[in-house]
Amino acid sequence: MLVELLDPFTVPFVVRAVVGGVLLSAISALVGVWVIVRGMTFLGDAMSHGMLPGVAIASALGGSPVLGAGASALAMALGVNSLRRSRRFGQDTSIGLLFVGMLSLGVIIVSHSRSFATDLTAFLFGDVLAIGTQDLALLAVAFLAIAAVSIPLYRPFLALSFDPRKARTLGLRPDLANVVMLILLTGTIAVSFHVVGTLLSFGMLIAPSTAALLVARRIPVVMVAAFALGSFSTVVGVLLSWHLGTAAGASIAATAVAVFFVLAAGQSIAGRFAVRPARLTHLVTK
Repeated sequence: MLVELLDPFTVPFVVRAVVGGVLLSAISALVGVWVIVRGMTFLGDAMSHGMLPGVAIASALGGSPVLGAGASALAMALGVNSLRRSRRFGQDTSIGLLFVGMLSLGVIIVSHSRSFATDLTAFLFGDVLAIGTQDLALLAVAFLAIAAVSIPLYRPFLALSFDPRKARTLGLRPDLANVVMLILLTGTIAVSFHVVGTLLSFGMLIAPSTAALLVARRIPVVMVAAFALGSFSTVVGVLLSWHLGTAAGASIAATAVAVFFVLAAGQSIAGRFAVRPARLTHLVTK
């Protein structure tokens, strides 16, 4: 029974898919926690969909879709950053307008492509089982680059997330830290969409980190927990995809979201049982 269950891991492309998912989990853990703590989830969602123009243009010109996605997402991030100080519109309004504008532009560009349906499907849902050695190398390089930037900037990121004013008084340059964080978010989304598509890359960025915040409080511990939960979701999702015949990327993302709800439910149940003894003691003393 166990041998049959683990049989997919004898297939090379499945192994590459798992390795790619684990690398993506490591990347997402480094960035996703900051996205949640800073309340940037809507921005992350918008950027994951706003990559379409860059991908479409890159594909039309025969260039790298990943670079096109990165350029498009970075343009959107810089646009949001420049509009966030507007007194006439809130940040959510600016993000929403840029999101719709970029997505509409991308659909217009893609609609002129002869392979419209194929291109759009691959863009939205990705193909984790088609990951090659070059894709793994790209994910590994992206992880090393993001880690090399985010680890030394831990204190500025922490101060920016909880008290930007204090960060400024301490000389931690929160404005620069904000721009760097946006660039890291851009890079994460750009490399992850090729693995699980834009619709699911946001899920892998957010779900494991959100679940990790249920079981840990210190940011480094949360990141490690997010990596572990993301890797677990990758393995389980690939197994479910193989045995149930479902889409691999969607199975991975759905598993990550399911893990969050299971942990949330378990925490809620544990909290109820933890309160009951206190109530009983209170009644006895009376």
